[in-house]
Amino acid sequence: MAKNKLTYQAAGVDIGLYEQSLAGMMPLLTRTHTPRVVPPPFPPSPGGGKKAGGGFASLFDLDYNLRLFAKNYRHPVLVTCNDGVGTKLKIAGLMNKHDTVGIDLVAMSVNDCLCTGAEPLVFLDYLALPRDNPPLIQNLIKGISDGCLEADCALVGGETAILPDFYQPGDYDLAGFCVGVVERDHVIDGRAIQVGDVVLGLASTGLHSNGYSLARKIVFDHAGLNVNDQVAELGRTVGEELLTPTRIYVKPVHEVLAHYPIKRHVIRGLAHITGEGLPGNVPRVLPPGKRVVLQRGSWPIPPVFTWLQKLGDIDQIEMDKVFNNGIGFVMIVSSFYAESIQRQLVDAGVPTYKIGDVRDGQAGVEWG
Repeated sequence: MAKNKLTYQAAGVDIGLYEQSLAGMMPLLTRTHTPRVVPPPFPPSPGGGKKAGGGFASLFDLDYNLRLFAKNYRHPVLVTCNDGVGTKLKIAGLMNKHDTVGIDLVAMSVNDCLCTGAEPLVFLDYLALPRDNPPLIQNLIKGISDGCLEADCALVGGETAILPDFYQPGDYDLAGFCVGVVERDHVIDGRAIQVGDVVLGLASTGLHSNGYSLARKIVFDHAGLNVNDQVAELGRTVGEELLTPTRIYVKPVHEVLAHYPIKRHVIRGLAHITGEGLPGNVPRVLPPGKRVVLQRGSWPIPPVFTWLQKLGDIDQIEMDKVFNNGIGFVMIVSSFYAESIQRQLVDAGVPTYKIGDVRDGQAGVEWG
């Protein structure tokens, strides 16, 4: 008696669904492309699978007449970053809303890339899930595409890994990879930071993509709330607040960088405020012998942070080292230009505050 033959589909991977997912991705990728992205010689054939045209890798043109070397880079240095979204993905699953966490994914890498003064050029993603789900994948890639448009970089490809039995049904994971470029002599690395420099804090949109393990513990385990519960202090539901996308700072900060000649060292240090908050991230750009004193009350704390702190009875020191507390990016700048830079950022739509200054001392952060 003949036995049933095993197939890839029986093992949990449906090639037909996979090809359907790939077809839905392509318009979302190509809308982020400029002439810098070299198209494949043979467009993927309908129904021909990913091997029918399209190649194995993406090409990015550095020709002088295109945007990169039209900026007269003499010694371009590539900048690479990668990151994920963390357990914020759990909130997306509970909300069954997956079209914004891709923005978070892009933001986490391009904001890091920005800290060197670089412009992001290309972005790639890695998506892993237990079974193919074309509508879910299209929503995720749409968010990534939206983030790339906001960061002015090209989404050139990635990997979708179908891993049956590796993830629980409904789970998935995302990782992102960014490549940027900066002129070697224009790298911002904190070396120029001086005593008296001003620390500008650029407002976050909320939690961004950090501290969600604690936030979920507070909200769901400790307080027993669910994502659909309305919170008066927030003016919206728990899920709506926790799923707010991370702000992408690339365009407004680059407008500032373009405004001031780099040789004047007007902008002296840049920091993306992620895990470990202000105390953990600002020191990463401080030279030996310089420390930052931050002034509490110098910026408004968004309601989500005071709500979480009260709800979970969290000490302020713990809040400081887990959450961004309303400041998602920091610029350390010459005091002479601080007000004009602050005004330029506000005009660009990013609330910005003078939150501290640089002093002599062991590298670190203290509160004034």
